[in-house]
Amino acid sequence: NHLIDPSNRLSQWVEGGDCCEWIGVVCHNSAGHVHQLNLAPTLSEPDEFAPCFEWEAYERSKLKGKINLSLLELKHLTGSPGGIPHNLGNLSKLHYLDLGGNYLKPKSFQWVSGLSSLLYLDLSGADLSKANDWLQNSLEGPIPCYFGNISFLEVLDLTLNRLNSSIPNSLYSLNRLQFLSRSENQLQRTISRAIGNLSSITHLDLCSNFMLEGRLPTSLEYLCKLKEMDLSYEKIEDGISELLQSLSRCCLGSLESLDMADNQLSGHLTDQLGQFKNLAYLSLARNKIFGPIQLSIGELSSLKFFDVSENQLKGTFPLCFGQLESLETLDFGYNLLEGVFQKKLSVLDISDAGISDVLPTWFLNLPI
Repeated sequence: NHLIDPSNRLSQWVEGGDCCEWIGVVCHNSAGHVHQLNLAPTLSEPDEFAPCFEWEAYERSKLKGKINLSLLELKHLTGSPGGIPHNLGNLSKLHYLDLGGNYLKPKSFQWVSGLSSLLYLDLSGADLSKANDWLQNSLEGPIPCYFGNISFLEVLDLTLNRLNSSIPNSLYSLNRLQFLSRSENQLQRTISRAIGNLSSITHLDLCSNFMLEGRLPTSLEYLCKLKEMDLSYEKIEDGISELLQSLSRCCLGSLESLDMADNQLSGHLTDQLGQFKNLAYLSLARNKIFGPIQLSIGELSSLKFFDVSENQLKGTFPLCFGQLESLETLDFGYNLLEGVFQKKLSVLDISDAGISDVLPTWFLNLPI
């Protein structure tokens, strides 16, 4: 009765009916207990260019109002409840909680420590800047143990949370964590050596904080299952050779995507790069990398996207790019390279690259 339902999709939610037949309710097949509750919009959010009627339909598909505390009587709930009363922490069997995109502004998240069975937690878009009792703590101050209480967590999304402190040490105790995103915040200081404790991590996204600085810890070599790492738009001052060396010790065969664009990486692109046989996406744009592009780049048979634009690369453009049959996007603009090349691409940026030779005939036949 506390819900506002513009689309009238909860019209069947009437007293005396079989709640297991209601839209958004999933019951356990054998016992008949409510197992999941889905109160998300029935329509996907339109893109920014969608016509007005699509946005109007999307708004009508949303439920409004508030969640009644009677939700806590659903003792067998394992799906997303769709709201965040503090007593939600009593749902010790809850596995999946998605509160992303709701633009919440909580003052406390202490209740999350009660979700001891939680595997998936999405808080993306929530303003956690005032949640001082959970995430907003400095390394000098006391570190709460809430993360330790949800030690089964595999997915944690803290994107766009307006966090402006360092990463709490308790986060590094999540050794079952596979996906971690704390992108688009204002995280400060360096990345702790304790990141090496995240031994199960496959996707690490800390991009667009603009405040992480210094060198990357050598403990990265313990992330042996890493497939994707995005540390773009930071102030990391590592050497590219040292970074590749650390990654080669752990995820040589697993790394598929590496984005270190818009940092302060320096040094030469070394032959180590050619060892990452499964690497499909590599962006090192807008750093301080200099010297030639090594011929080992031709050994990256899985490479689809390669961006080294706005660095200080010199020398002849290597013809080994012609060996990369999977390559679709190549950007080496705003460097000091010279020479000719032969490769058909769907995207090619050679602006201000320093090439003074005649363009090959295939260039004139590229599809638009």
